[in-house]
Amino acid sequence: RPLLSSIARPEIEEDDLPYEEEIIRNPYSVKCWMRYIEFKQNGVKSILNMIYERALKELPGSYKLWYNYLRERRKQVKGKCIMEAAYEEINNCHERALVFMHKMPRIWLDYCQFLVAQCKITRSRRTFDRALRALPVTQHPRIWPLYLRFARNLPLPETAIRVYRRYLKLSPENAEEYIDYLRSCGKLDEAAVRLAAVVNDESFVSKEGKSNYQLWHELCDLISQNPDKVNSLNVGAIIRGGLTRFTDQLGKLWCSLADYYIRSGHFEKARDVYEEAILTVVTVRDFTQVFDSYAQFEESMIAAKMETTSEMGKDEEEDIDLELRLARFEQLIARRPLLLNSVLLRQNPHNVHEWHKRVKLYEGKPRQIINTYTEAVQTVDPMKATGKPSSLWVSFAKFYEENEQLDDARTIFEKATKVNYKQVDDLAGVWCEYGEMELRHENYEQALRILRKATAIPSKKAEYFDVSEPVQNRVYKSLKVWSMLADLEESMGTFQSTKAVYDRIIDLRIATPQIIINYAMFLEEHNYFEESFKAYERGIALFRWPNVYDIWNTYLTKFIDRYGGKKLERARDLFEQALDGCPAKFAKTIYLLYAKLEEEFGLARHAMAVYERATQAVDNTERHHMFNIYIKRAAEIYGVTYTRAIYQKAIEVLPDEHSRDMCLRFADMESKLGEIDRGRAIYSYCSQICDPRMTATFWQTWKEFEIRHGNEDTIREMLRIKRSVQATYNTQVNFMSSQMMKATTNATGTISDLAPGQMGLDDMKLLEQQAQLLAAEAEQDKPKLKEKILFVRSDTSRSELAELAKQANPDEIDIDDEIGDDEDQGPEGELQHHRGGRGLLRREQCYRTFT
Repeated sequence: RPLLSSIARPEIEEDDLPYEEEIIRNPYSVKCWMRYIEFKQNGVKSILNMIYERALKELPGSYKLWYNYLRERRKQVKGKCIMEAAYEEINNCHERALVFMHKMPRIWLDYCQFLVAQCKITRSRRTFDRALRALPVTQHPRIWPLYLRFARNLPLPETAIRVYRRYLKLSPENAEEYIDYLRSCGKLDEAAVRLAAVVNDESFVSKEGKSNYQLWHELCDLISQNPDKVNSLNVGAIIRGGLTRFTDQLGKLWCSLADYYIRSGHFEKARDVYEEAILTVVTVRDFTQVFDSYAQFEESMIAAKMETTSEMGKDEEEDIDLELRLARFEQLIARRPLLLNSVLLRQNPHNVHEWHKRVKLYEGKPRQIINTYTEAVQTVDPMKATGKPSSLWVSFAKFYEENEQLDDARTIFEKATKVNYKQVDDLAGVWCEYGEMELRHENYEQALRILRKATAIPSKKAEYFDVSEPVQNRVYKSLKVWSMLADLEESMGTFQSTKAVYDRIIDLRIATPQIIINYAMFLEEHNYFEESFKAYERGIALFRWPNVYDIWNTYLTKFIDRYGGKKLERARDLFEQALDGCPAKFAKTIYLLYAKLEEEFGLARHAMAVYERATQAVDNTERHHMFNIYIKRAAEIYGVTYTRAIYQKAIEVLPDEHSRDMCLRFADMESKLGEIDRGRAIYSYCSQICDPRMTATFWQTWKEFEIRHGNEDTIREMLRIKRSVQATYNTQVNFMSSQMMKATTNATGTISDLAPGQMGLDDMKLLEQQAQLLAAEAEQDKPKLKEKILFVRSDTSRSELAELAKQANPDEIDIDDEIGDDEDQGPEGELQHHRGGRGLLRREQCYRTFT
């Protein structure tokens, strides 16, 4: 036993005997050794180490024993100087353990960490390499993080770079970590090379979540901001490759390329890059980035030149280079609107509005304006244009016209009429502008010739909306051109030529109601009245309601003005034709014209029949107004008594709101005629649709009527009807709910703001409960009122009876006061007094009967 011979065996204590005997019986049991070790854990460390050595002698392949032994030995030297010999002894223990435990990564990790703590760089690196060679590849991810952390902490980066290169062969997805380390230690050239490789690798997925576009920008920033440290890459080619690859965000890449040349000292190349950029970018955002960077570059150059000039003591006024730089900067600022317009046109070369803006930017420069117009009409495709491409041709021609070059303007218009526009209206606008130009220069015959040419029927006819045909074959149906031609013919042509134009418009079926009316008015001005009426008839045949309304209205008015009552039957036929199929919305005007005709030239009963028909044919919203006109005309013609039947019918057919108004007017008329009973009957009938809580005006009117013409019995009957009607409305839950909602709205001002359907179920339940409470209170008040009436004594005084009646019904009129006021008014007052007395006696007799 050479191992134990080198260790002085201490005397065995009495407490150790059971463990020693157990070990003698089971020398290859790990549990026995671990129990012994655990027992001696707090004892002398040399004895504990001796027990571990004895156990490992018997069980050299036990991972548990080696792991605990090595951990114990490392704990024993913790906090001591790394120069002591105990550290080397522990290193030797790790080496002995790795003879058997070379496949255990935990042993390697602990050993490497222990060596790193001793600052043994070379030995640690070699141990890491031995671990990577000894362990399988699947266990390498446990070694590499510690190895890389050790390498990054080394004073010289060369070792770490070599370690990372080996590591990336196994894990290329961690290239970003290596790039960050290279940038931190100043190895920017290799960092740029690695980053370029990552950007070109389409299968690379960033662990930091960066897109390929972001990696491109990092690369561009790296190589553009450090031109003196990056020598292995062609910076210009890389950035221009990014420009072709990422076409949606080019501003920053262009700025990076220019920044590279600026930092390299190649200022003219940087200026060329900026110029190329602002002439190629296609978005406003990229243009703004490039232009701002360009302007800042020019400002910095001017500031640097001024500083250099002042240091050298030169006169700034005599420095030509400085003046050149200032002029270049001013020109750049002045070019900005034009450059921005160019960007928008590169983005959409068919944008007509931007071409017009470009022309305005060249204001005062005729040659540039002509070139711009020429480029615009050649570039813009009418089928893809945004806006009206015809406006470019028109503006181009007007430019020549303003400069008094009519022949050139005519040439432009002639070319414009041959362009295949997308819509017929564009070509029609060109023809009209062409004619208006000739009119402005008083070439009337030329204008007529142009418009006649525009409206000439082509060799191949086509429908107006047939997009498969060119617009030149469809413009002959453009109402815009025909309308202008008709105006010109009326002004400068003959009667026959103008009539032919209007007839042609109608034959092509492109006329509008206004064209028909204009045609008829034209014929009327030349005293062709029957021809004008025929024009109206042709227009009526073309259109339907409601488009034909204006034609009928004008036709009927003109016919009545022309013939009056001479051709009454013909006029009646026209009105009947107009009313046949006429919508209720437009019937009112025609019926009023018809009735006016009958009143002035026909029979009164015919007029009344027309009014009668009108009240049924007009729209519901205008029926009330129609009844008012009917009643007024009937009263003027036949007298007010004739209107009773009209009032009755109006009350039957009109809605409650208008029927109530009719009732009041009807009753007022009857009272003026002295028919008091008729008026009272009307009030009684109307009361059934008048809720006292909502229509207080009606009840006040009836009350005033009874005060003037009635007696105590009629007033009592009115109050009874009022209570009856109120009780009727109280039993209608839906009506009560609406009334209570209205009351709540008036009180709080909140429910009225709710839209229909927004009230919840809880609100409806609340309204129903309130309605039930009101009904219950009404039922409770009935016995009390009856009790008061039943127990009135026969000897009750008149004033007590009146007071009792007032308590029973607070709304009842104080008859005593009314009668008292009338006692001093002569015979009529005495009559009212006697009527009141008789009514009071009958009431007392009634009370005696009940008692």
